[in-house]
Amino acid sequence: MNINVNIERLILDGVSIPQAQRPVLQAAVEAELGRLLAANGLAPSLMGGGAVPSISVSSMQLPSHSNYTVMGQQIAQAVYRGIGS
Repeated sequence: MNINVNIERLILDGVSIPQAQRPVLQAAVEAELGRLLAANGLAPSLMGGGAVPSISVSSMQLPSHSNYTVMGQQIAQAVYRGIGS
């Protein structure tokens, strides 16, 4: 089964990501979300296809010395909670 996910916009309120770190964050989100979908699948309500216009997540605690790979993994896990099984 192929699952295509398109995240049009990711809004991180109150978080400043340096331009040079954005590709690191993006790669971490993509890798972790792909891993979670491969391991655990998609929510049954989305198995036939469809779109989720937005996913709101609760606050996340990020360390002041942000590791953008870890931050990307946490973001992907939050997104997965909105679309996963």
